[in-house]
Amino acid sequence: VLVLSPSSYGKGARKALARHIYLDTAPVLLGFTVLAALISLVLTRIVVVTALSYGLSRYALEMLIRVLVLELIPLTAALFVAMRCTIPNGSQLANLRRQGRFDALTRQDPVRVELLPRVVAGVFACVTLAALSCVVALMLAYLGVYGFTLAGLPGYTRMFGHVFSPSVTLLFVLKTVFFSLAVALIPMAAGLYDTGKRALPDSELGGLARMFAVLLLIELTSLMGNYY
Repeated sequence: VLVLSPSSYGKGARKALARHIYLDTAPVLLGFTVLAALISLVLTRIVVVTALSYGLSRYALEMLIRVLVLELIPLTAALFVAMRCTIPNGSQLANLRRQGRFDALTRQDPVRVELLPRVVAGVFACVTLAALSCVVALMLAYLGVYGFTLAGLPGYTRMFGHVFSPSVTLLFVLKTVFFSLAVALIPMAAGLYDTGKRALPDSELGGLARMFAVLLLIELTSLMGNYY
């Protein structure tokens, strides 16, 4: 409700939101893109060599796109954002509550001031990393199969359109969105309702376990929708 409310984006709120989006996205953007590129290169080489050895080279590119873009990269981006950004942000919320600073915001809505920017920043970071890394993976998969030539572009685009049918594209978008919501909301909720009775590492591990369970459920639902 707060995300869709125009009153959540006043002058001060926009400044805090922009700061959190920058801090959660910019420092990790290059590192995760390089990581995704390395993973894409290694998997591309493995799949291409294996497919050639079994005479199945025409299926190599489609399998790469299904494994990398549809399944691996969105999940990796969600886990990366969770461990790098949203779980530490949830711990910051818990510390604010323990120190009494969260309850001291009596004239302002603490959920709107402290929670909302962190949630929106987590969603934005997850979607941005996943989208950019998917583009990088698609480019590297093409280069790994066809090399530096445009001769394979027509066949590549036809295969891409075959893989990304309307139903698969819808499931891919929904999965990425639900991944981003899971990694943004679960750690924030854990920090917001933390009672201070648990040690900080236990709190983080508990949030990570709950998040793994939700991400696994979303991934299984996506697999069932794509392949059954």
